[in-house]
Amino acid sequence: MPSIRSRALALSVAAALSVATSGSALAQKKYDTGATDTEITIGNIMPYSGPASSYGLIGKTETAYFKMINDQGGINGRKINFISYDDAYSPPKAVEQARKLVESDEALFIFNSLGTPSNTAFQKYMNAKKVPQLFVATGASKWNDPKHFPWTMGWQPSYAVEAQIYAKYLMKEKPNAKVAVIYQNDDFGKDYQKAFKEALGAKAATMLVTEESYEISEPTIDSHIVKVKSLNPDVVVHFVTPKFAAQGIKKIGELGWKPLQLVTNVSVSVGAVMQPAGFANAEGVLSADYRKDGADSQWKDDAGMKKWSAFIDKYMPGADRTDNSLVYGYGAAQTLVKVLEMCGDNLSRENVMKQAASLKDFAPDTLLPGITISTSATDYAPIAQLRMMRFKGDKWELFGDVINADTTSPD
Repeated sequence: MPSIRSRALALSVAAALSVATSGSALAQKKYDTGATDTEITIGNIMPYSGPASSYGLIGKTETAYFKMINDQGGINGRKINFISYDDAYSPPKAVEQARKLVESDEALFIFNSLGTPSNTAFQKYMNAKKVPQLFVATGASKWNDPKHFPWTMGWQPSYAVEAQIYAKYLMKEKPNAKVAVIYQNDDFGKDYQKAFKEALGAKAATMLVTEESYEISEPTIDSHIVKVKSLNPDVVVHFVTPKFAAQGIKKIGELGWKPLQLVTNVSVSVGAVMQPAGFANAEGVLSADYRKDGADSQWKDDAGMKKWSAFIDKYMPGADRTDNSLVYGYGAAQTLVKVLEMCGDNLSRENVMKQAASLKDFAPDTLLPGITISTSATDYAPIAQLRMMRFKGDKWELFGDVINADTTSPD
C-alpha cells in the first residue's frame, strides 16, 4: 500500500500534468473581440438604399451563404454572426456604421463592405484600431497598399488594372478611334478614368475627345449622353455604376447612335443593367470579367456552378439568376470561409489578416476557369486576372485568353 507521501507526490504530479495539459489547450486558442469558442461576429456595410441600392443583393447573398455554413455546423465548430447595415452609399453614414460595428457590436472585423467613397471614409479608422477591413467590395487600387494600410485588403480585380486592359484593347483594335469617357465624379470613377488615360499614354492626346463626369446624386445621365454624342466619338467608355450604365446604354440606343461601347465589370449584370437597357441596345457592348455568369447555360455542367445553383435553390429561392451580384457575393463569402478555416483556433485580428495574405491559387466555385486567388504580405490584390467579353443576344460571350495583370502595390 503506497504511503501518504507517495500518494501526495502522485497527486501533485497529476495536478501538474493537468495544469500543463489545460495550459497547452488554452495556448492553442487565441481570440480577439468578436470571437469565442462558439461564435464569430462579422460586420458588413451595404447600400441597401440610395443610388447604388442594386448592390444590396451582394449583402443578402452573403447573409444566405453564412446561414448555409451555420446549417453545416459553422467553421471549426463556430457559428457566424453576420451583422449587415445600410449606409445608403453615403460616406458619413458608412463611418457611423463602421464605428457601431467595431465599438458596439464588437465585430472581429468588417468584411466586403461596398463602395469606394464609403470604404475610403473609414479606412484610416480601421487601420488605427487595427481591425481588419477585409475583402473590400470595390476595385480601387488603394486597397492594395499593405505598407501604409496593413489592415485593409480588396477582393476583386482593381479598377486600374481593368482600365489598362480596355486602353490596350482599343489601341490595338481601334488605334485611330475618337474616344469619349463618361465617369462617376468620385473615387470610383476617377480611379478608372486616371488609369485609362495613363494607359493610353501619348495616344490620349489624339484619341480622347472628352472626359464627361456626372454626380452620383443625379437622377439620370441622359443629358450627358446627348452632350457626348454631339462630339461624334467612335467609342464610348462607361466608367459608371449599374444604374447609370443601364441609362447610358439605353439612351445611346434611343438616339439611334451606334458607337462601340465598353462598360466596367461592376456594371455587367444582365438582370440589373443589360435587361433594363434593352438587349437590342446592349448588343456588341464590351467588358471584361473574372466570374462565371449564373444565367449562362455554358456553365450548367460546371461543378462549381452546380454548387452555386443548389445554394440559390435552397437559400435564395426565386432570386434572379441574371443578377451577377449573386455570383459575386457567393465568391467573396466562400473566400472568407476559406480564410477563417485557415485561422483554426487562432482568431486574433492579426492572424485573420495573416491568413488572408497567405492564399495560394484558391479557386472559388464562381471564378472563370484559369482565374484563381493568391495573396502575400506584399500583395493585397487577391484577383489579378480578367477575360474580355462581348454582349450578344441576351448574354455575354467570352473571347481571348485570361489576361494577367501587374498588381504591384504603391510605395
